[in-house]
Amino acid sequence: MDLIKQPWSWYVAGPLIGLVVPALLLLGNKMFGISSSLRHVCAACFPANISFFKYDWKQESWNLFFAAGIILGGFLATYLLSVPGPVQINPATTALLQREGVKDFTGLLPQDIFSFQQLFTLRGFIFIVVGGFLVGFGTRYAGGCTSGHAIMGISSLQWPSLVATCCFMIGGFISTWFILPCLIKL
Repeated sequence: MDLIKQPWSWYVAGPLIGLVVPALLLLGNKMFGISSSLRHVCAACFPANISFFKYDWKQESWNLFFAAGIILGGFLATYLLSVPGPVQINPATTALLQREGVKDFTGLLPQDIFSFQQLFTLRGFIFIVVGGFLVGFGTRYAGGCTSGHAIMGISSLQWPSLVATCCFMIGGFISTWFILPCLIKL
């Protein structure tokens, strides 16, 4: 049980995640991706006269079970396998964030930025609401999320997925080094 509770190295976890792709392809000719699950839920629960939701979502119901398994696995891991204590963050990252005014590192996300109380501040609104909108918009605009493009798309040699993944990475670097320091100071 101690083996499961410890963080796994990238060279163990990465290949395990990567094995999902050939398993899905070999076992059922299915494509890995999570962002399409929201579309399936909307098509199933809110049948409207919108052409985007007019398709046979039942053929993709396996994806809903896959997403539900991820959510269930997250809850089980949190309640049964989590190690008490603060999340271990690289000391250089902690020092950098502390210089920028972030002090509370007790949870998975810094409570100085990501808490319900912070939602009603300009900084919290930008991080939570505007950031969430931009992630959703980018996912729809790119035709999939980071996991779908980076794991499934690149492994199946899709050129648009390589371009999307490079853009995700460039956007992440720009956000981390240039935009995040400005937003933290708000």
